[in-house]
Amino acid sequence: MLKIYNTLARRKQHFVPIEPGRVRMYVCGMTVYDYCHLGHARVMVVFDMVQRWLRASGFELTYVRNITDLDDKIIRRALENGETIGELTQRFIGYMDEDAAALGVQKPDHEPRATQYIGGMLDMIKVLQGKGLAYQAASGDINYSVRKFAGYGKLSGKTLDELRAGERVETDPSKHDPLDFVLWKRAKEGEPFWESPWGAGRPGWHIECSVMSSKVLGAHFDIHGGGQDLQFPHHENEIAQSEGAYGDVFVNYWMHNGFVRVEDEKMSKSLGNFFTIREVLKQYDAEVVRFFILRAHYRSPLNYSDQHLDDAKHALARLYTALKRAPLAAGAIDWGDAYAARFRAAMNDDFNTPEAVAVLFDLANEVNKAADERKAALLRALGGVLGLLQRDATEFLQRPQDAGARLAGAATANGAGSAASRAYSPERIAALIQERAAAKKGRNYAEADRIRKDLLDAGVVLEDTPQGTTWRRA
Repeated sequence: MLKIYNTLARRKQHFVPIEPGRVRMYVCGMTVYDYCHLGHARVMVVFDMVQRWLRASGFELTYVRNITDLDDKIIRRALENGETIGELTQRFIGYMDEDAAALGVQKPDHEPRATQYIGGMLDMIKVLQGKGLAYQAASGDINYSVRKFAGYGKLSGKTLDELRAGERVETDPSKHDPLDFVLWKRAKEGEPFWESPWGAGRPGWHIECSVMSSKVLGAHFDIHGGGQDLQFPHHENEIAQSEGAYGDVFVNYWMHNGFVRVEDEKMSKSLGNFFTIREVLKQYDAEVVRFFILRAHYRSPLNYSDQHLDDAKHALARLYTALKRAPLAAGAIDWGDAYAARFRAAMNDDFNTPEAVAVLFDLANEVNKAADERKAALLRALGGVLGLLQRDATEFLQRPQDAGARLAGAATANGAGSAASRAYSPERIAALIQERAAAKKGRNYAEADRIRKDLLDAGVVLEDTPQGTTWRRA
C-alpha cells in the first residue's frame, strides 16, 4: 500500500484517496517570464515520476500543474522588453514545454493559466470578505486577515507569534497585521488591470492557486505538491484562503520536494551559480539529467555538480549496457517477479526512487551475468515506469557523451579523451574495428592491441562478444 510523507502531518501516512481508485493532484507550476532553471527541472521531474507511479499503480489520475502568467516580475520584464504580457508569457511557455519534453516530462492533464480565472478569484475574495476574513486597506488593496483564520500556521508548524518574529520584510503600514497578505492589488499606473467591486486592480499571487485548483479539481482534493520553498507562505496562504472560503478541508496530502544546491551552496543568481535547464542540456544528455534527479529521494536536498552529473552519466551507461539484449519495446511487468516486487515496495514507500534505482542495478547485474533476455526486458519495463531506459541501447552508448563544449580544450587526460571520442565518427570506429579484426586474423596481435589502445585513449571501449566486436563511448 502506498505511503506518502504528508508535510501537514509531518510523517508518512497510508494513501487513501477521497474517491476509491481515483486521485486528484495539483502541483504549483512555473511563473513564465524567463527560462526554467534547475529548481524547476526538479519539480517537473519529481511530480512527473509521482504521476507515472500513481497511474502504474492503477489509479485514475487527474493531474493539474498551473502556469502563473501574471505577477510583478512578469509585468516588469514585459515593460523592460517593450512587449505585451501575453507575448512574453506565451514565448516562455513554449520554452518551458521544450525543456519539459527534453527531460521526458509528460504533459499534465490540465494546465490552467492565472489570467483565465480572474472571475473566480473575484468570487472567492467576495466570499472571504463576506465572512470577515478579508478587508480593504487604506491603500485600496484587499488583504486577508490572517489572525481571523484559526488554522493559520498548521502547514509550516509555527504559531502566529513565531511567524511574526521571523518577519523581516518591510510591510505595508495599511495592513491590520504584518502577516496579512494581499488578495487584490490596486492598479498602478501603466500596469494591466481588471475591474472589480473594489476598483481597478489585479489579483495577488496566492489567490491564483486556490481558485485554479478548486475550479478544476474541486474544493477538496487528494494531493497538492510543489517545491519546499512554497511551503510558507504560499501553501500556508492557500490553505487559509480555500478553507476560509469553503469551510472544509482543502487538501489531504501535501508533498514538497527538496531544494537544489550547487556545489553544496544555495543556487542563486547573486552567487553566480544559477543554471537554466538549457545551459545544463548543452553539456549533458537530458536523460542523464533526469536520472541524476531521480537518484536522489525527492524530499532530500539535490546537490548539483559536474562530478555528480558525470557519475550519473556513467551509471546510466551501465544500465544501458545491460539492455543490449532487451527488446526495444518494454513489455508488461510481472509484479510477481522478485525484482519487480522490490521495485514496487520501494516506490510505495514514499516514492523511494534511490531504492528503486538500486533494484535496477541489481537486475542489470543479473542480466550481465546470465545474458537473460527476459530479465533485460523487465529492466527496460521498470525503467520505463520512471521515464528511463526507453532508447535503443546501442544508440545511447555510441552517441557522443558530452554534448556542447564543456570539455573542449580541457587540459586533463580525461577531457582530452572525451574530446577525441567526439572526433571519432561511428564510421571511423567501424573501420578501425575491421582493421583490428584483419590484424588478429593475420596474427598481428601487436597491431590489434595498438588499435584497441588508441581507441580506448580516445574514449572508445571495444567489447568482444561471440557475435562480434561492439563498441561504446567511455
